[in-house]
Amino acid sequence: MNTIVELQKVEKGFGNDLVVKGIDLNVKRGEFLTILGPSGCGKTTTLRMIAGFEEPDAGQILLEGQNVVGIPPYKRDVNTVFQSYALFPHMTVNENIAYGLKMKGVSKSEITTRVKEALRLVQLESFGDRKPRQLSGGQQQRVAVARALVNNPKVILLDEPLGALDLKLRKQMQMELKHLQQKLEITFIYVTHDQEEALTISDRIAVMNEGTIEQIASPKEIYERPQTKFVADFIGDTNLLEVKITDMKENSLVLDFYGFKVGGKLGINQNVSDSMYLSIRPERVQLVKETPDLSYSLPGVVEETIFVGSFIRTIVQLAKGDRIVVMTPSQGKQIFQSGERVWVTWREEDGIVIGA
Repeated sequence: MNTIVELQKVEKGFGNDLVVKGIDLNVKRGEFLTILGPSGCGKTTTLRMIAGFEEPDAGQILLEGQNVVGIPPYKRDVNTVFQSYALFPHMTVNENIAYGLKMKGVSKSEITTRVKEALRLVQLESFGDRKPRQLSGGQQQRVAVARALVNNPKVILLDEPLGALDLKLRKQMQMELKHLQQKLEITFIYVTHDQEEALTISDRIAVMNEGTIEQIASPKEIYERPQTKFVADFIGDTNLLEVKITDMKENSLVLDFYGFKVGGKLGINQNVSDSMYLSIRPERVQLVKETPDLSYSLPGVVEETIFVGSFIRTIVQLAKGDRIVVMTPSQGKQIFQSGERVWVTWREEDGIVIGA
């Protein structure tokens, strides 16, 4: 059985607000799945329902095929790592990690062995006698992970666990968590609002918006083949141009943008309508001075050029006030000046057409 966690038509409301709107979700055994979305989209509520801290108003939550709705958190074979870490300040690191095992009545000798192994996994073997206040933020986060691991759960749930860390440490911990998950082959369900974090650590990403899941796919597919305008706009930077389809050949399209012909590919699971959006990532747009020898290109005027280290960010004004952002490597590339007339173009396969 490859699916370890399954949500079927799960709903949850608070008062008059429906926070989670009948979602379906399958999590594979041993995968790192991230639930990604803006604040208030329902991602933490979804995680809390899997953990048992909230009960759904409708639907089923299956753990290894068994419906766990109504079963309390301590009887579910899952453990949660919180953003606040929730460590007991008066206990040592060893005591914090051992607490759950002690409550379950595990023998002292087995507790000692399992705590030692958990500390080894998170590389804190020599920190067992310290109190949480004597640890850095990154070390406290590792203790929280060790406390979850020590129970040998089937699934570990992580609710924005790196949110309190500074950027450099956060990036370091992302990779440590990913490597740990791969080594242990435990299922991780991770909640974050950080798009870059989700792209970095996940096997698959479920993008949530206003209580629904808009797309579930690999990071590469989410980035390169967004299914909705929200996903395209939320994941990384993109240019969104409102277009009309004038001709179709399989999934290759001829599009009208204010009288100019441009090209793109039809996104997956799309219903063609009169009004569509063309999504093009800034790094996939090319900028040239002369009229390009390509059938599809748009004229524009350079509005602003910004140097951002290894890249140059150029903002070009198109017809009717639309703008397009172009990201090009700064080394050896021509820098265009404000007011300069240019042409923007892209490969047909890099323009993804999605429904409005």
